[in-house]
Amino acid sequence: MRLTRKLLASYLAVVATSGVVLVIGADWSLRSRLTREAGLELEREVAYLAAAVGTRRGPALDTLVLRVTRATERRLTVIDTGGHVIADSDFPDSVLVSLENHRTRPEFRAALRGEVGRDYRRSVSTGRWELKVAAPIPGGAVRVSAPVPQVDAVVRDAQTAVLLGALVAAVVAVLLALGFTRSVTRPLVRLRDAAQAIARGERPVVDTRGGDELGDLARTLRGLEESLAERIGALERERSETAALVAAMVEGVVACDARGAVVTANPAARRMLGFRPDEPLPLLTETFRQRSAQEAIAGALAGTTTQGLEVEFERRRLLFSAQPLQGGGAVFVLHDLTAVRRLEAMRRDFVANVSHELKTPLTVVRGYAETLLGEEPAPEVRRSFLTSILVNAGRMQRLVDDLLDLSRIESGAWTPRPEPVALGPLAGQVWTEVARASNAEDRAFTLEIPADAAEVAADPQALRQVLSNVLENAARYTPAGGSVAVRARRQRGDVVIEVADTGPGIPGEHLPRIFERFYRVDAARSRELGGTGLGLAIVKHLVEAHGGRVEAESRLGAGTTIRVTLPAAVLAAAG
Repeated sequence: MRLTRKLLASYLAVVATSGVVLVIGADWSLRSRLTREAGLELEREVAYLAAAVGTRRGPALDTLVLRVTRATERRLTVIDTGGHVIADSDFPDSVLVSLENHRTRPEFRAALRGEVGRDYRRSVSTGRWELKVAAPIPGGAVRVSAPVPQVDAVVRDAQTAVLLGALVAAVVAVLLALGFTRSVTRPLVRLRDAAQAIARGERPVVDTRGGDELGDLARTLRGLEESLAERIGALERERSETAALVAAMVEGVVACDARGAVVTANPAARRMLGFRPDEPLPLLTETFRQRSAQEAIAGALAGTTTQGLEVEFERRRLLFSAQPLQGGGAVFVLHDLTAVRRLEAMRRDFVANVSHELKTPLTVVRGYAETLLGEEPAPEVRRSFLTSILVNAGRMQRLVDDLLDLSRIESGAWTPRPEPVALGPLAGQVWTEVARASNAEDRAFTLEIPADAAEVAADPQALRQVLSNVLENAARYTPAGGSVAVRARRQRGDVVIEVADTGPGIPGEHLPRIFERFYRVDAARSRELGGTGLGLAIVKHLVEAHGGRVEAESRLGAGTTIRVTLPAAVLAAAG
C-alpha cells in the first residue's frame, strides 16, 4: 500500500473512531440527564401520592389508585412491608397475589429505609423498560412507574444529529487529510526519487529549502550524496590507478574466484598464456596441465600461499606465485623466465665457446714453448715453432679484441658519432688492407657506388670495422680467382650497401643464425682460416647502433651477399 493511502486510511480510522466515541458518549450523557430529570419529576409525584395514600386500604385505596392513574397516566403500585403488591393500577385485585414479590427491588428497599428509591429496568410484570420511583408510607411503600419513550426519542434524534455531524466532519477531514497527505508525501516522493538516483549513480535533484524535518532530511541526503560521490570518485581513481598499474606490469597477474574461474587477467598474463585480449579464459586447472601447478592452484584456493614455483607452459618457463584472498579465490603472479633462462644458456654457451676458442691456440703456444724450452731444435724448426706461436697469439689477441668490442657495444659504453663518410674511398682502402692480410690479391674487387649513394651518415671507425669484418669474411670464403663486389644504392632516406662474393654460399638452415656470436657454418674451416666467430655479431650491433639493419642472402654454389642499410649523409646533415 502506498504511503498516501496509508495516511488517508489512518485519518479515516481516527475520524470514524472519534465519531463512534462521540455517539456513545452523547448517548450516555443525554440518556443519563433525561433519565435524571424524569426521575426528579417522578419523585415529586410519588411524594404527593405518598401523602395522598397515607393509611388507606381496601376499596378506598383502589379508587384512589385508579383516579390518580387516569389523571397522570402513570402506573401506581402500593406495596406492604413484606413486598406484596396490595394495589396496582395495571392489574385487578384478583391477580395481585400472583405478582412477583418486590422485597428485593432496589427502589422498594430504599423506601423501607425511609428514603425515596429509584431504578430503571425492564418490568417483569409488563415487560416494558420503566423508570420506577418509590416513597415510604405507613405499612409499606407507594411506587410510581413510567416508561420513558421521550428519552429514547430524544436520544435517537441526538444520535442522528451526531452521526450527520460526524459524516460531515469525516468528509471535511478526508479533504483536509488528502491535501495534508499530498503536502507530506510529495517531498517524500522527491526524496525517494533522489535516493533511487543516488543508487543508480546519477546526480539527484534535491530541494533543500524546507525548514522542517523533511528539509533536514533533504539536506542530509544531499550531504550523503556529495560524500558518496567523493568517496566513489576516490575509489574509481584508485581502481583506475590500480588497473593501469596491473595492466602495465611485465608480470602476469591473474585473479580467480573460489571455483578457479578467472575473474581478471592483465595483458602480460594473457600474452604469457597465449590468449587474445578479448578471449575468455578457461579454469586455471584447465590452463595449467603440470601437476605441480595444479597442486599450487588447489592449495591457493584452499588458503595456502605458494612462492617461487617454476613451471613449464608451452615452451615457456614461468615463475608461479599464488596468494589466497579473504572470502575465497586467489591471485596468481607469473614471471616469464624464458628470456632469463635463454640468456643463462647463452652465457653458458658463450663461456664454453670462448674457452674452446682459447683452448686450441693456448695448447699450441704452450706445446711449442715447452718444446723450445726442453730441447734445442734446428734453426728452421725453431723459426717454424715461433711463427706458429706468433700466429696463435695473434689469433687470441683478435678474439680478445673482438670480445672487448662486442662487450663495449652491448653494454652501451660506446655510442656512434655519425658524420658524412665517403663510402667508395673507405671501401677501397679497407679491401686493400684485407686482401694484403688475407693473401687475397688474386680475388677480383669491384666498386659500384652511384653519386646519390656516395656518402652515408656513420661513425667513421665503426663503418671501417663493419666493412672490414664483412670484407674479411668475403675474402676468407671466396676461392682464388673469385670476385668480391661492393655495391650501393639509394633507398629513400637510406643507403643500402651490399658486399657480394662468389664463395660456396651458406645453406638455408644456417642463414638466420650467422649473426649470432660464435656461430659458424663450418667450424673447422673457420678456425683453420683464422675466424673468431664474432665478426658478423659485431657488424650487427654496430649497424643497429646507427639505426640501420643488416641481413644476409645466399645460395649454395652462387655466393653470399651481406646487405647493410645506413642513413644517407644528406638527411643526417639536414636533421
